Amino acid sequence: MASTILLKNPKTGLMKKGYYGYSWTTFFFGPWPALFRGDFITFGVYLGACILLTLIAGPFVILFSLTGGIIWASVYNRYYTLKLLSKGYVMTGSEMTQRKAAKALGIDYDILKANEST
Repeated sequence: MASTILLKNPKTGLMKKGYYGYSWTTFFFGPWPALFRGDFITFGVYLGACILLTLIAGPFVILFSLTGGIIWASVYNRYYTLKLLSKGYVMTGSEMTQRKAAKALGIDYDILKANEST
């Protein structure tokens, strides 16, 4: 199950939700969660890959798409949240919540905070 961490762009004040953990919505709905999050490039690439796979794999598409869906659902939330952090968003909330999210995302909390202050 995915967990949520609020992210804020310090320049614009825009708030977005970052996620970490397994993305069941991505598993069940494929590229659509990326579209609803405003992650248009990922949506387009994923949708294009699905269409291409359907054309190439024919009757085996269900096996390939199930395997790919399981793998993509396990990495998409982390990918999306790290992408927001790389664009300058910062984690908000309690230090404990931020540390938990940083650990789940595989990043060092202290280095993350040091980078925010520069």
